Amino acid sequence: MKIKFWGARGSIPVSGKEYIKYGGSTTCVEINSSDGKLIVVDAGTGIRRLGTRLLSDKTKEINMIFTHSHWDHLLGFPFFKPIYYSGTKINMFGCPFAQKSIKHMLAHTMRPPYFPVKYEDIKVIIRYQGYCSTSFYIGNVEIKPIPLSHPNQGIGYKFIENGKTFVFLTDNELEYIHPGGLGFDDYAKFSDGADLLVHDAEFTEKEYVKVKTWGHSTFTDAVKLAKVAGVEKLAFWHHNQDRTDAELDKILDFYNGKKNRLPNILPLMKARK
Repeated sequence: MKIKFWGARGSIPVSGKEYIKYGGSTTCVEINSSDGKLIVVDAGTGIRRLGTRLLSDKTKEINMIFTHSHWDHLLGFPFFKPIYYSGTKINMFGCPFAQKSIKHMLAHTMRPPYFPVKYEDIKVIIRYQGYCSTSFYIGNVEIKPIPLSHPNQGIGYKFIENGKTFVFLTDNELEYIHPGGLGFDDYAKFSDGADLLVHDAEFTEKEYVKVKTWGHSTFTDAVKLAKVAGVEKLAFWHHNQDRTDAELDKILDFYNGKKNRLPNILPLMKARK
């Protein structure tokens, strides 16, 4: 299982010299299985560059999974070039709580007068499959869902292949249980022993005082979860739109400098060719 991150920014894409290192694109993750299956998680603005590469590679089948229906996880979909070429097939997976269906959720991003091309006019073949509470497979990869603690709800995922485990918990508030969400111990159990845990870490503890219940966690809580779960590596996710490269470096240096049996904490950089 090979993983590539095309966008790790939260809420809104950003640009500028202070965001070059860690990137300004919103959530998009590429997973390639050992048997050649492509899995794309979320369609934030990072999916635009992924789509360009998939066209170059002449990829004909794509599996897409959605965590939830907030804009920063969908707004790249209309700019995902493969949807405008016939002969490509997309298998859609996910449980969009705030909408009636995945199709309805995505169609919203292309509704006039906000976008010039209607969802009904795209060329790609799309098959819709909803998985909210049960495990399923895409090729050799077993995928286990878990409810997120986030406004309007959402789904986190565990990807398992050949004895390796990747847990993806974006937009998850560990200090507050939203309707449909779970508690800290549930997420620790779900993440237990993971080789890589990617977790929401949008706020500092000082910032969180004013934004509790907004649906996001602190760096400290993400580290605590990783430590309790005994994960091998932790990566911070959903970078605040105002968090500069220098500020993220300072936070990473602080946690990586602590010698109290913490997991290896990784920066998440904008994917590059």
